Amino acid sequence: MSLPSSGTRIYLSGHLGTVRYVGSVHGTQGTWLGVEWDEPLRGKHDGVKDDKRYFTCLVPNSGSFIRPTAHIDYGVSFLSALASKYIEMPLASASFPSGKETVTLGSSHGTIEVEAVGLDKVRSKLAQLERLKEVSLDGQHVSQAEDKGVIIQRCPNIMGLDLSRNLLASWDIVALITSELGLLERLALNSNRLQESTNHPLLSIAFLSLQELQLNATLVSWPSINHLLRFLPKLKTLEVGYNRLEKLSRCDDPSHRSTVELLNLDSNSLCDWSNICESLASFTSLTRLVLASNHLSSIPSLPISHEQSPVKQLKFLSLSSNAISQWSSIDNLTRWCPNLEGLNTRECTFTEGMPCESRNSRQFIIARMASLTTLDGAAISSKERTDSEIFYLSHITQHGPGGADERAKYYGRWAELVAKYGHIDEPTDAQRREQQGDKLSNRLLRKPRESLSPHSETRIDT
Repeated sequence: MSLPSSGTRIYLSGHLGTVRYVGSVHGTQGTWLGVEWDEPLRGKHDGVKDDKRYFTCLVPNSGSFIRPTAHIDYGVSFLSALASKYIEMPLASASFPSGKETVTLGSSHGTIEVEAVGLDKVRSKLAQLERLKEVSLDGQHVSQAEDKGVIIQRCPNIMGLDLSRNLLASWDIVALITSELGLLERLALNSNRLQESTNHPLLSIAFLSLQELQLNATLVSWPSINHLLRFLPKLKTLEVGYNRLEKLSRCDDPSHRSTVELLNLDSNSLCDWSNICESLASFTSLTRLVLASNHLSSIPSLPISHEQSPVKQLKFLSLSSNAISQWSSIDNLTRWCPNLEGLNTRECTFTEGMPCESRNSRQFIIARMASLTTLDGAAISSKERTDSEIFYLSHITQHGPGGADERAKYYGRWAELVAKYGHIDEPTDAQRREQQGDKLSNRLLRKPRESLSPHSETRIDT
C-alpha cells in the first residue's frame, strides 16, 4: 500500500482530515499517519506524544495518529465526482417489468411510491454535462483535476460551482479545475484546507471571471487572502467567516486595490475595530461589511491623524452579536462611516446610561446617526426619524448634563438637533425631583407644539 504525503486530505469514518506526518512513532512498531481532523472533537492531541512533537495543528487538540488502512478514502477526480452526481444510468428493465419506474416519497418514510414519468429524459439531459451551469459537489470527495483540456471539453459552461467539504489539498488543484471553466462566476470552497499556491502563472488565469468566493471555515489566514486577491480581478463578494481570525493586516502591495464590494467576516475572533478598518484601506470598493459574532467591545474615536476614514465609503455594516455596550461607540461610528445607510446591532446590549436608553436603543441609534435609512433590517420612515430625534432631545434635556458643551460632548448630534428643532424647555427643579425612572410622563415634550415637526405627536410612543 502506497503511503500519502504530508498535506494529503483524507476521509475516514465520516470525518475529514489532513495528513500532517508520515512515519514512525517512538515506542511503537510500523508506520503511522499523523492527522489533523477538521472536527477538533475527533482529535486527541496537537501532534505531541511522549513530549516529542511530530506535527502541528492549526486548531489545538485536533490531531491523532492512525494506521494506514484500505478504509481511508483519498478522493476522486473532479469529473468522476461530477459524473457520479449528475449522470444516473437507467435502471434495469427487470426491476420494472411494466415499463413504469416508481420513486419513493421521502416525506412518507418509505410508505408511498409514485410513478416517475420522464426520468429517462431527465437523466439524458443531465448526462449532457456541457449543459450544466450550476454544479454542487459538496461533500463528494473531490481531490484532483483531470488532465489538461478534459474538463473544458466535458463541461465548459459551468458558472456556479460548490466544492465545499471536499478533499482538495491546495489552491493549485483548485486552479487546475477552474482554469478550464472560463465562465465561472461563483465558487464555494467552504470547509476545505488549502495549502497556498506555488504556481502563480496558473493562478493568474484560473479566476478571471470569478465574482463570488466563499472560504468559510477553511482556516485561511488573512495574509493568504490578501495574496489571493491579486489573482481575482473581478471579485465582488468574499465570505471568510468561521476562520478563527483574530487580527487583520494591510496588503503589502500599496498599489493593489481590491474590487470586493461585500466582505463577510462573520463569526471570527476580531476585537480591534481600528485594526479592521486600517487593514481594509485597500478595499476601496467595499460598501458592505459583515462583522457579526466577533469579539468587538467598542468603537474608538477616529484618530486625529486620519485625514479621512479608510472605510468612509461603507453603506452597510453588521455588528450583530458583538459586546458593544457604550453609546460613544455609535457616536464614533458616524465619523468612521459617514455614509452608512444600513446598520445591524441585534444582540448588542447598550448598558451605558439610564435604563430607558437601553430599552429604547432603536430610537437612540436613529437619532445619533443621521445617515441611516435602515436599522436591523427595518426601514426608518421620516416620521420615525423625527420622533426619535425629538425623543432624544427631550431625554437629554431631562436627564443629561446642564451645560451645552457637556451635552455636545456626551451626546452626539446634540447641537445639530437643537439647530434643527430648537431648544426644549428645561424642567424645573421640582419637576426633576418628580422624575423617577422611565415613567411615561418623563417622555412628554415640554416644547411648544408649533415648533414640532408636523408629522410628530406631543407624546413619543415606544
